[in-house]
Amino acid sequence: MNDAVYARQGFGQSLEIKGPIGLLIIDFVNGFADPAVFGGGNIPEALENTVPLLKAAREMNWPVAHSRIVYADDDSDANVFSLKVPGMLTLKEDTPASAIVPQLAPAPGELVVRKNVPSAFFGTSLAAWLAMRGVSTLVVAGCVTSGCVRASVVDAMQLGFRPVVLSDCVGDRALEPHRANLFDMQQKYAALMTSAELLAHVR
Repeated sequence: MNDAVYARQGFGQSLEIKGPIGLLIIDFVNGFADPAVFGGGNIPEALENTVPLLKAAREMNWPVAHSRIVYADDDSDANVFSLKVPGMLTLKEDTPASAIVPQLAPAPGELVVRKNVPSAFFGTSLAAWLAMRGVSTLVVAGCVTSGCVRASVVDAMQLGFRPVVLSDCVGDRALEPHRANLFDMQQKYAALMTSAELLAHVR
């Protein structure tokens, strides 16, 4: 990446963390944890790094939201996303592949957003739920970096939240789009740090 061009044009400014803080965990479901289905790349590592992050968020009483992709059993809500990736239509409410992985299972009081497009905000109650809890900074983990994570981060920014993307807690099935999208989000939409850096800062 030619960082000098971005710096010269004024991109990549710092984004201060302001409380309250919320956590959004995007699509860490069985299908994306499995390289034979929708997974691969560095998704397993990102998932495991999110386990202690979620524990810490709960200890600090952050509002926590999870998302999963769910299509209607009769495919009546098939859309352009499923035209591009037909396998997404296999993710139904009761399909094991669409279930959140056991190690990140939602706790009582945590929101679970069902979506059938990349962004966790589009057509869901997520923004209102976060606003009701006064969230200003939204910490983001999940997969995939170049798809649902990026789409959710862009929407979060557009809705007035301050996104913080945790580089070790987001993953993609290929490392090239993962790295490129981390760079791009840091330049335009979000703060970028590791989970250790974030927790050291907030504690």
